[in-house]
Amino acid sequence: MNHLGRTLYAPVLEDPRRPANFARFTFLDPRARDFWVDWPKVAGDMVGHLQAAAGRDPHDRALTQLVGELSTCSEEFRVFWARCDVRVHPRGVKGFKPPVVGSLELAFEVMHLPAEQGLLLVAYTAVAGTPSHDNLSLLNAWAATPGQETNQHPQPPTSARPPGADDNKSG
Repeated sequence: MNHLGRTLYAPVLEDPRRPANFARFTFLDPRARDFWVDWPKVAGDMVGHLQAAAGRDPHDRALTQLVGELSTCSEEFRVFWARCDVRVHPRGVKGFKPPVVGSLELAFEVMHLPAEQGLLLVAYTAVAGTPSHDNLSLLNAWAATPGQETNQHPQPPTSARPPGADDNKSG
């Protein structure tokens, strides 16, 4: 993950359990509902990815343990899992509300890298001239600022925020 990715996903990466896990964050961390613009869609997609992975390797011990943990700790996970709505989206649009900037709507594309089984590269982009592009640029500047730690989320100075950066923030 590059600096911008670590800054975007800082709430996910703050989980003291290692390695950080998107599914665990989505279903077990209360901040996930604020972080994902469309939490039900992200949660459903997350379960679909887990079910597809389980179908590819039903004996994956770490995956079995994760599904067991989520099933035990999250009623919502159990409901999504029972739907058996297996789907994998190699591209699409995802909405984020990172702590440092306003909402982001980012197009993504998942690329499987042949160097190692299961290795993926996910690329995110924002449409130029949109509030998401401005907010992503601000987040990138924030990520590049020396001394910024991914586990600290103070707001940048108001004068540095692009117009409309707070328009979609819940308060």
